[in-house]
Amino acid sequence: MAESKKVLEVVAAVITRSDFFLCLQRGNHPFPYLSEKFEFPGGKTESGESQEEALIREIREELCLEIRPLRHLISVAHAYPDFSILLHAWLCETEEKEPVLNEHKTACWLPLDRLKEPDWAAADVPVVEFLMERIPPSGQRH
Repeated sequence: MAESKKVLEVVAAVITRSDFFLCLQRGNHPFPYLSEKFEFPGGKTESGESQEEALIREIREELCLEIRPLRHLISVAHAYPDFSILLHAWLCETEEKEPVLNEHKTACWLPLDRLKEPDWAAADVPVVEFLMERIPPSGQRH
């Protein structure tokens, strides 16, 4: 009989500022396939919390940033070797302030046309692809 893996339901903030996207790199992780990978920040929703409330709380805790969730972009189901994840990605805006890295190794702001450059965690790859397919390049927005 197949062993059932735990499914973690999480939210991720795709944070934009002046046509750039915030990309964060993890440090070492107990699961090697997540060590040093890039991700969109976020975390688990607590009991009674909406996805938007969880995003705001998680980004305050992880990055000391205030964000405004704008809209849900995509939900991604991904099975890692040790657990499965259901990731709800939201487009968010923030003020002109740099993040404080409480949990991540590095951060960078990349334009849309460079989003595929970092080595993303597998669950975040479909979010990057969604952004590149759905968001018009800078200067073509109406």
